[in-house]
Amino acid sequence: MLDVEAQEPPKGKWSTPPFDPRFPNQNQTRNCYQNFLDYHRCLKTRTRRGKSTQPCEYYYRVYHSLCPTSWVESWNEQIKNGTFAGKI
Repeated sequence: MLDVEAQEPPKGKWSTPPFDPRFPNQNQTRNCYQNFLDYHRCLKTRTRRGKSTQPCEYYYRVYHSLCPTSWVESWNEQIKNGTFAGKI
C-alpha cells in the first residue's frame, strides 16, 4: 500500500487554496476529504506507472491547508490498517 510516513510537505511557497467551484459553500469539509482522496489516488496511479509524483503536490497542499491535523492523522492510520472507507 502507500507509505504514509514518507509524506513530506512539498518545497516552495504555501498559499491559500484557490476557489473550487465544486465546493461553493463556506463549509469546506467535503473539499478537504476530496483533495485527500485525490492526493492518494494521484500517488497510487503515478507510482504504479513509474511517473513523477510532483503533480500530486497540489492536492497535498490543498488538503493540508483545509483539513484538521487530527482528521489527516486518523485517515492515514486507517489507510495503514486497511480500514479506510474511501476508495483510493
